[in-house]
Amino acid sequence: MTANAAAIAPAVLPGTRTGGPREDGPKILEHVMGWTLVVVVAMFVTQLGLL
Repeated sequence: MTANAAAIAPAVLPGTRTGGPREDGPKILEHVMGWTLVVVVAMFVTQLGLL
């Protein structure tokens, strides 16, 4: 362990959030928005004649 990592390690307490994705969210909204993005990209690719 480097000196920098040793200085930072005690600051992170067990159970402290580090900014990652949360587990409690509207999963259906993520699903719908993901498929909407897929459809929009497919329409864009088709309109440009890349497919």
